Formats: sequence, C-alpha cells, structure tokens
Amino acid sequence: MFLILVRTIRTMSYYALVPAAGSGARMGGELPKQYLPLLGKPVLHHTLSALCAVPDLEAVFVVLSPEDEQWSSYDWSGFGTRLIPLRCGGNTRAESVTNGLKAVQDRVQAEDWILVHDAARACLTVSHVKKLIADVGQNEVGGILAVPVADTLKRAAGERIDVTVPREGLWQAQTPQMFRHGLLLQALEMCPSVTDEASAVEFMGLHPQLVAGDASNLKITYPLDLQLAGWILENRE
Repeated sequence: MFLILVRTIRTMSYYALVPAAGSGARMGGELPKQYLPLLGKPVLHHTLSALCAVPDLEAVFVVLSPEDEQWSSYDWSGFGTRLIPLRCGGNTRAESVTNGLKAVQDRVQAEDWILVHDAARACLTVSHVKKLIADVGQNEVGGILAVPVADTLKRAAGERIDVTVPREGLWQAQTPQMFRHGLLLQALEMCPSVTDEASAVEFMGLHPQLVAGDASNLKITYPLDLQLAGWILENRE
C-alpha cells in the first residue's frame, strides 16, 4: 500500500491599496483633493472604479483618515464587497500605507501582491493594471508603472538655472506600485520617510522593475490637473 502525499501550492493573490488620508493642500481648497468633483463624482470614485473593474484583484482597500467625514456622504455600494475602507490613515503617505498593510494582515499573506495606487490618479485604466500584473507577476522584487522623462530637466539655484540634468535613463514614477505584502511592509518600516513604495524597496538594495505606462495616468495635484483629468476621461474610448 502506497501513501501518496499531495502538496497544495497556493496561488498568489492580488490586492489593491489606496492611501486616501491626505489633505491635498496644494490644490488650495478646504476639500481634500480625493473628494473634489470630477465629472459629477469625487475624484476617488473614478480611481476606485478602475481598480474594482480589474478581475484579478481580490479586494480594494482604501485607507482613510480616522477623522474623515466625507466618505460616508457618498454612495459606494455600487462597488460591492470587494471595496473595503480602512480608517487607519496616517500623517504621511508612507504611514498610511504601512498602517493599511498592518490592518489587512489577517486576510493577506506575506507572499501576496499589493498594488498601491494614488487616490488622485483618477485616469487609471484596467489595461494599465493588467499590464503591470502581467509584466511584474514573475519578478522576485516587484515593479511600478512609470514613463520615460521626455522634457529637458533643469536643477535650480533659487530662481535661476544651476545646471541642466541629462534625462537619459530617467523615468517618472507612477502608480500602481506592486510589491509583495511582507517585503513592502518590511521596507516601509525600515525607511518610513519615503514618498513612494519603490524608494523603500530600493533602500533595501533591491531593484524594482519599470513597466512603461503612459501620460494619461496623471496625478491630480494642481487645479489645472483636474481639468485635464476631466478631458481625458470624457474623451477616452
């Protein structure tokens, strides 16, 4: 009689995490930019709509400030049970992401993929996310969406040009940024002052993959960006 042992290999799962606890001070208004109206809906609605339309994502976690009073004033029921708010946002993006990663440890495994996406990148498409997952899914480190720098770059000294910076090999980081849960949490705890997740992973001596995105995946930072985002969404086929 032979005893046959069968080892079950767990398939890696994919989750999105959206830090949305910021105040959006550079927009110059009292309303946080993730709640500014964009084509009749808050900016955050468009962002979450794109992520919730990606079939590969098991859940979309949105990290809110504990004092957020805006979230409950909108109807999010159309996104279903995959959209999960977490009221654990911090004072910085890195702190919000770290708190979010800790909050989901009971349902996300260390080897699962986390796609961190800016709340203010409302023009994200399903194809952007699918391309990132397809290109980075077999990478040991992870990777990010980014675009090669096209403009001539100047380093300033006050209000004057100090030097022209060669643009060869330079990329502009976007999101989502995709890393395994355990690695990303470790990286952010080691380097909590970073402005994006890839920087924390780089601090560990690792080299995330660059996946070419496009300029339509812009981040709404200034008032003009809001108008441009509206034009992109209205004219996208």
